[in-house]
Amino acid sequence: MSNQDLELYHQMTGGNKQALEAIYDKYERLLYSFVIKLSGDQTLAEEVMQEVFIKLWTNKATYDETKGKFSSWIVTITRYTAIDIIRKNKNQAIALEEETDLPEQVGDSTEDLVEWKEQGEKVRRAVKELSEEQKQMVDLFYFKGLSQREISETCNLPLGTIKGRLRLALKHLKSHLSKGKGGVHDA
Repeated sequence: MSNQDLELYHQMTGGNKQALEAIYDKYERLLYSFVIKLSGDQTLAEEVMQEVFIKLWTNKATYDETKGKFSSWIVTITRYTAIDIIRKNKNQAIALEEETDLPEQVGDSTEDLVEWKEQGEKVRRAVKELSEEQKQMVDLFYFKGLSQREISETCNLPLGTIKGRLRLALKHLKSHLSKGKGGVHDA
């Protein structure tokens, strides 16, 4: 994360509206494009953007610089917000795409984009190593945003089986990703 992002974040949490505007200006296109790519729904993307920046301004989402980059954190907040809104609007059939790469980002972080794409490729290779059952669980849970209970109902399998398959899939992914440089945190 750039020092500028950290400085802006701290200013924003102190109530500085210009800092919030600067963060918005820097990340708005990236996050909006990300949600569009994820859901294909422009109205949903607008709603998610509003929710994400309200969470930031009201300190309902708190960034911890020891746990990773600001850009990764804000994308994660955006992803979970999108999934939450999709679940709330369940009567609308919005399917999340499997694509996990971020759209091109405007600004000074070409390096971040390259790193994100490399990490996405590592994850896709790791997912390909899973059994078909585990791939299905990962797809439904992480890419389509279904809850474990919803997966259980969709696949007509006991909830315990779903939990076990997801746990095993994550264990295999962690093992596969840790074979790379420095471990799971790099991928």
